[in-house]
Amino acid sequence: MINALESSSTRPYLIRALYEWCTDNGFTPYVAVQVDDTVQVPREYVKNGEIVLNISFDATSSLKLGNDFIEFKARFAGTAREISVPVGRVIAIYARENGQGMAFPAPAPAAVPAIEDHSPVTASRTSLRDTSRGTEGDGSRVVHLVSGEASADDAAATTTAGATPSDPEDPPRPPTNGGARPSLKRIK
Repeated sequence: MINALESSSTRPYLIRALYEWCTDNGFTPYVAVQVDDTVQVPREYVKNGEIVLNISFDATSSLKLGNDFIEFKARFAGTAREISVPVGRVIAIYARENGQGMAFPAPAPAAVPAIEDHSPVTASRTSLRDTSRGTEGDGSRVVHLVSGEASADDAAATTTAGATPSDPEDPPRPPTNGGARPSLKRIK
């Protein structure tokens, strides 16, 4: 009998399941990937060591969601490219329209080559960073997916890095479905 430590990773199975859920419900599946030398993507679209790829049927051809790699062909600015992503480098899969999906633990810490901006990036990050403000090394800038416009409740829920919320027992509330497209909001 195989124990849990000897069994294969559940990540590729969860990616396939969420891909199928997205397509069955008419959503656009996106994968967020932490880029290193093992990832074959157009480097000019990589931002801060990460890239988000549309893996919908309409955006790809020859899509293969394997146990080890996600492989497909896609066009970037009109140029056909072969894309190959090790499943272990996928940090999230979600529906573009509502942000529902799943995030995965970041790959094992290893130096990721600097891309475009020549700043060192480490693979130990577990959340997406807001690079519109601050610097890459500023770990206090975390991006959360929220729906529609910011409410007073959202503003009250934010805290400064190092500070504790007034009641740590209360879990954060999910965004309300106001029909608006999800957007990123920086949380300090």
